[in-house]
Amino acid sequence: MKLSTGWSNQMKFDSVVVRFGGEMGIKGEWTRRTYEKLLLENMKKVLEHHNIPRIKIIHKRGRIYIKTENVQETASKLTLVFGVSSASPAVETTSDMNDIVHRAVEVADIKFKNGCSFAVRCHRVGKHPYSSMDICREAGNKILVDLKSRDLKVNLTNPMFTLGVEIRDDYAYIFIETLRGVGGFPLGSQAKVICLLSGGIDSAVACWLVMKRGCSVIPLFFDIAPFTDEAAIAKALDVARELFKWSVGFPRRVYIVQHGRNLETFVGVNPRKLTCILCKRMMYRIAERIAEIEKAEGIITGEAIGEQASQTLINLRVLNEAVTNYPVHRPLLGFNKLETEKLAKKISTFEISIRKAKGCSAAPGKPATKARLENVKKAEQELDLEGMVEESIAEAKIVTV
Repeated sequence: MKLSTGWSNQMKFDSVVVRFGGEMGIKGEWTRRTYEKLLLENMKKVLEHHNIPRIKIIHKRGRIYIKTENVQETASKLTLVFGVSSASPAVETTSDMNDIVHRAVEVADIKFKNGCSFAVRCHRVGKHPYSSMDICREAGNKILVDLKSRDLKVNLTNPMFTLGVEIRDDYAYIFIETLRGVGGFPLGSQAKVICLLSGGIDSAVACWLVMKRGCSVIPLFFDIAPFTDEAAIAKALDVARELFKWSVGFPRRVYIVQHGRNLETFVGVNPRKLTCILCKRMMYRIAERIAEIEKAEGIITGEAIGEQASQTLINLRVLNEAVTNYPVHRPLLGFNKLETEKLAKKISTFEISIRKAKGCSAAPGKPATKARLENVKKAEQELDLEGMVEESIAEAKIVTV
C-alpha cells in the first residue's frame, strides 16, 4: 500500500533530540547531574537569545528532548553549545511499535529519494515488549513494502540515508539528520580565565579550546599603537565577537590595554634583542593584575613551542617568571600551524584572523631565542615596572561587543 502523500505532506518534524558529550557521561553521579543541569540552562539561554520558542523540554539522563516548531534552527543553534555532541530534528510518537513503524514510513516517504539505499538504526532505553533489532527489522520491511515504487535498497554498511529511531520509556523519536556538536563541558563548569587575544589565528583557537573545557573567558587585547594600525583592534574585536557566539548568556567584555608607550620604553632598552621578551613579560604582569580584578583563575595564551622567536622553551620559562600568583596555560603548546589553522576554520575565526593589519614594527631584526633570565632582569632593573603596570591598568578600557 502506498502511503498517502497528502498525510505525509502535513506531517511536521516537531522535536529535537539533543545528545550530551561522552565525557559528561563518565563523570561521577553528582558531577554528571550538575553538568547536565548547567548544560540545560545554557541551552535555554541560547534559545531565548535567538527568540526560538519552545513548547516543552524533557530532560532525561544523557538526553534533552525539545518540543518546538523551529526544529532546524533549534538543532543548528544548539550545536554551538559546549557539552552538546549532536542534535537531530525529529518526529515524536509513542513507544508503541505500530506507531513507530507508521511514523518511520512517513519520514522515509518525505526524505528518501528514488533508488537510494538506507538503514534503520534504533537506540532504546526502558522496558518494551520488543528489541531494538525488532524495530529495525519491522520499520525497514514496512518502508520497502509501502515505498516499493521508489526502488529502495537496504545497505547496512554504507547507506545513503540512515533512519534513526530513539525510544525512551513511553516516547519515541524518528529522525534522519544528525548535526554534530563539539562536545566538551558546559561553559561555566570551570572557573573563568583571562585570555590574551591578539586577533591572530593562534590566540583565538587557544581561547576557544579552554571554552570547550568549560571556562568562560575574558579577552585581553594589547594595543601597541603606534607600532601597528587601527586594523589590529578591529580584527581582535571581530574575533572576540565570533568567539562569543559560543558563549551566549555569558559576559561579552574585552579589555583593551594601551601598550604602545610600554613598548616604546622597551625599544630603548639594551640589548635590543630582548625587546619581545620584555614586552611579553609586561603583558603577563598586566594580565595577572586583571586576573586579580576579575577573580579569574589563570591566564591563557596562544603560544606554541617554536612558533615564534619568543616561544622557544627557554624563552617561555623566562616569560613565566614574570607572573607569581597565576598560572599561564598554553592550550596550543604542542600544536603545529596547520593543526591550529584547521581548528580556526572550524570555529569560523580563520578568515577574520588573516585579514590584513600592520605587524609590529618594534620587533628587532634578531630577537633573542635563548634569553637568559639574569640578563632580562638586569635590563628591567632601571625600569619602573610597577608604575608601568599601574598606568596601563588605570587607562585600560572595557568594551562590550
